[in-house]
Amino acid sequence: MMNWTLARRAARLEPSTIREILKLTERAGVISLAGGLPAAEGFPVQAMAEACARVLREHPREALQYAASEGFGPLREWVAAELGRHGLQVQASQVLITTGSQQGLDLVGKVLIDPGSRVAVESPTYLGALLAFAPYEAEFVSIPCDDQGPDPQRLEAAVGARFLYLLPNYQNPSGRCLGVARRQALAARALALGLPIVEDNPYGDLWFDEPPPPPVAAGMGTGAVYLGSFSKVLAPGLRLGYVVAPPTLYPKLLQAKQAADLHTPGFNQRVVHEVVKDGFLDRHVPAIRTRYRAQRDAMQAALERHLPPGCRWTVPVGGMFFWVELPPALDAAALLPQAVDAGVAYVPGAAFYAGDARPNTLRLSFVTVSPERIEQGIAALGRVLAQAVAS
Repeated sequence: MMNWTLARRAARLEPSTIREILKLTERAGVISLAGGLPAAEGFPVQAMAEACARVLREHPREALQYAASEGFGPLREWVAAELGRHGLQVQASQVLITTGSQQGLDLVGKVLIDPGSRVAVESPTYLGALLAFAPYEAEFVSIPCDDQGPDPQRLEAAVGARFLYLLPNYQNPSGRCLGVARRQALAARALALGLPIVEDNPYGDLWFDEPPPPPVAAGMGTGAVYLGSFSKVLAPGLRLGYVVAPPTLYPKLLQAKQAADLHTPGFNQRVVHEVVKDGFLDRHVPAIRTRYRAQRDAMQAALERHLPPGCRWTVPVGGMFFWVELPPALDAAALLPQAVDAGVAYVPGAAFYAGDARPNTLRLSFVTVSPERIEQGIAALGRVLAQAVAS
């Protein structure tokens, strides 16, 4: 028998907790409030079909051929212009199209993290980022957060870290959105400490009442990397995202991209550009917001009706998630099998912490479930929690 010797980094590869939990939801009758998937009803199928036909009719050979590693030029220009509308002034030459924004996280890790490098993260933070950075043998530094986000005065703990990873808009998992003052304070403190920021923004277009403030990166000059995605506003199956990097860092990210997959599928890039180039998202995304707002309201009402005393949550003003804190004695992971048996699934919160995990937390997603099913699922969860509190 052949003996394979694994690289040291392979020992740090872990299965996605969320992906494993989603297997539980395949049981008949289980209402899944676990997955962070966008609602398939919002996918612009007709617009995509028409764009595919135009691309294959007008540029078939170019679309099906190898393409530039940087990405499709007109799409990069569109991204730069769109970011400018939202307060981040960049050049198309700074935009690198990636195979999903998750690849952007991997490229950042590959280029910036050495074994033992310190990487600062929010507490809690996006599980996918922890999974992307961990194989490069990062040592995580958790920055304490309040309801407004990371505490700028606690960034001293990150001095010497390679970067601070942030999700300012409707964070996964907490759902919080940083206000203007907190963003400005974080940027100013990070600049004073010489701490670069990697800002991830997959949810920023999913606001309900008013758009989020300008990016933290807008106040960082060349001290920030910015990541975005088309997954939540078009379709995740396209696997299309982007990284915006300062000129000194961009060439190395590009080389890492070339080594990984040569380029993101050119056909997908051309199709997406055909869809978005004439303002389609300005017409399309408001319908997604309206749908998600109604589901947010349904979950908020259900939580108020069914969760026992001692549970705490903040109503998100955008995005896809509620973050629930249970009474301190409860363990969300331990209660998950009981919840699934009762017909509802969620994601235990401990997986979202780089350190000092809080087992009495959980994440609920509201965007793929109807208001009626949300009511049924939260009612089932409430019964499980009430029994746990009483026992």
